[in-house]
Amino acid sequence: MVPPKIDFWIFLFIQEYLITISKLENALFTFLIIIRLKNKGGKRFKKNAMVLAEYFFLTVLIFFILNAKLISSTNCFNKFVLNKLLLMSRPLILVTNDDGVNSKGILALIEIAQTFGDVFVVAPDGPQSGKSHAITLEKPFGKNFLLKTDSLTKYSCTGTPVDCVKMGLNMLMDKKPDIILSGINHGSNSSINVIYSGTMAAAIEGYMHGIPSIGFSLLDHSEDADFSACKQLLAKIVAMVLQKKETLCLNVNIPKLPASQIKGYKFCRQSNSNWQEKFVPADDNSDYYWMKGSFVNHDNSPDTDEWALDNGYVSIVPVQFDFTAYKTLETLKNIEL
Repeated sequence: MVPPKIDFWIFLFIQEYLITISKLENALFTFLIIIRLKNKGGKRFKKNAMVLAEYFFLTVLIFFILNAKLISSTNCFNKFVLNKLLLMSRPLILVTNDDGVNSKGILALIEIAQTFGDVFVVAPDGPQSGKSHAITLEKPFGKNFLLKTDSLTKYSCTGTPVDCVKMGLNMLMDKKPDIILSGINHGSNSSINVIYSGTMAAAIEGYMHGIPSIGFSLLDHSEDADFSACKQLLAKIVAMVLQKKETLCLNVNIPKLPASQIKGYKFCRQSNSNWQEKFVPADDNSDYYWMKGSFVNHDNSPDTDEWALDNGYVSIVPVQFDFTAYKTLETLKNIEL
């Protein structure tokens, strides 16, 4: 990734030059050399040198504010370059969920998203859990403007999570977002839960529009769930997807554990499971019932999301919207009807 309006060969040259000079720990000298090259260098360098000078000056300034010396390690330097360039490019991020615009989960996700770019929120005005890919057709649904700052725009929507994404992409946003983040859901969306989830449906809707999308869920149904462990863990996944620049959709679930007890990440597949439903009367003299149930996992293989979560890992499952059963299709092709 190269800063905007900077020729690639110049960027490589200046990166290697700064690494060499940094060994002398003479940041001011390096800055002055860049200015000198601007004045003495060729036409092609002149048009880029001031951007480079500003870029390096900010780098040095941040290091000194943190009371740190310039680091000569190439790896450390590249990490800093990456963080700086992400700030310069400022991707546009659409954030939504199914628990409602005021849930703790989405507030935590907005905080994560703002470290990467400009955030545009379109989320349900109330709980919409279990809506899957439902859309509102039988009645009109509306929007409510909530907030606008330099880096954050916020709307609520009276529709479903998928309605929120459709309204954001087709009406509210001036341009296509670079990534869509959905969540952080209060409760698991692993295994078979993915097909019921409004959180994941919103992410899949974004994926259907050719936008990299991620659905995040914490295995804690409490309205007051603690999302502190999620922030650092999920930021790494967002950074990975932004760098990858590939259209994909990820179902990410985080175990209900302190950050110190989470072992890492597992890329895995969806486990084979189902729900066994139970219907509980709403009252003694009613034909209305609460639907409850218990989750049954039939697949304990170590390459599944349920195994990863049970063993203290963040599970990451790539998903798709093509439901075609290709193996079955091959067996059907030879049948004549």
